[in-house]
Amino acid sequence: MNSKLSTFKENLGQLIAAASVSSVNPAHDMSNIGMINLLGDWLDQLGFKTKVESVGIDGKHNLIATIGSGTGGLILSGHSDTVPYDDFQWLSDPLQCTHKENGFYGLGSTDMKGFFAVALEAIQQIELSKLRAPLTLIATADEESTMSGARFLAESGLSQGEAVIIGEPTDLKPIRMHKGISMQAIRVTGRSGHSSNPDLGNSALEAMIEVLSALQEFRSKLQSTYRNDGFTIAVPTMNFGCIHGGDNPNRICGKCELQFDLRPLPGMAIDELRNDITALLEPIADRRGVDIDQEILFGGVEAFEEPEDSDLVKQASMFSGEEAKSVAFATEAPFFKALGKKTIILGPGSIDQAHQANEFLPDNQIEPGTRIYRQFIEHYCL
Repeated sequence: MNSKLSTFKENLGQLIAAASVSSVNPAHDMSNIGMINLLGDWLDQLGFKTKVESVGIDGKHNLIATIGSGTGGLILSGHSDTVPYDDFQWLSDPLQCTHKENGFYGLGSTDMKGFFAVALEAIQQIELSKLRAPLTLIATADEESTMSGARFLAESGLSQGEAVIIGEPTDLKPIRMHKGISMQAIRVTGRSGHSSNPDLGNSALEAMIEVLSALQEFRSKLQSTYRNDGFTIAVPTMNFGCIHGGDNPNRICGKCELQFDLRPLPGMAIDELRNDITALLEPIADRRGVDIDQEILFGGVEAFEEPEDSDLVKQASMFSGEEAKSVAFATEAPFFKALGKKTIILGPGSIDQAHQANEFLPDNQIEPGTRIYRQFIEHYCL
């Protein structure tokens, strides 16, 4: 017989208490080793072989835990980190699991420590000695900031597992597609001077106007070329998020910076889009006599699609009773697809609860989530 862990609430409470904030701001960022060790100890008790790997960033680790052998099998995967939090906005302690109003409240309860608690419930309902294919649970680092855990996993390789379930909060509805995301900055450097004589300088701001015009035309071209009606917003988007330039009305602007994001559809590669943007900027720099530099602010996540006729999609729809659809947010799914795994996103909780105070996991998704994960394990491992 399998060993048994504590109750669902106790397990979720310990996961929430194991603070694991990841942030690009060093003042908020912290190690995830407490969360990783906690999961690893529990899975050791259940008979898994566990491996903790540094992802090349101090204090950041992935956990890979496997039981069973052979080919094929299932991977249940989630990220171990949470976003930062403002404790003054919470009505309860964000680092404690509080049950009230038909839900479990706490930081990461939905995004996505609740997934691990539900997955552990499902695992404990399986006679693990009878597995005919490997069952693997993965916890990654820094999904909320750099995706360093998933990137490390994709670069290191992963032999086990035919199918991957990523337990991001989807209200237990299967997701087979999402857009990608890339963020970058464009910096124009001209020459400042007294505004009374334009010949004394070279306006970076006026050059940036041309840059913006070229990017708007590029966006229109993308949106007329690419369309996928499986998405609520059926075309790729480009958002000009912020722009800064100059320092005074009576000085010619010497420097100007634009920051924007680009969200491509499946079939559009981020590197190719960046190359296209570079090709747009070079003639503007030559014509205006300015320097134009680019910086990648976020390495990017490719768009993701699992084919509609995939066995995994069919099983997910059968187990959940829901048609597989798309979401606007990005996940770690493309990194598993790059490893050749069939991948789908399906987890308890709502994305509407994520990244905000008083986040909670609804009571009424725990039992169905446990059942769905158990059915996946039975299908792929038994």
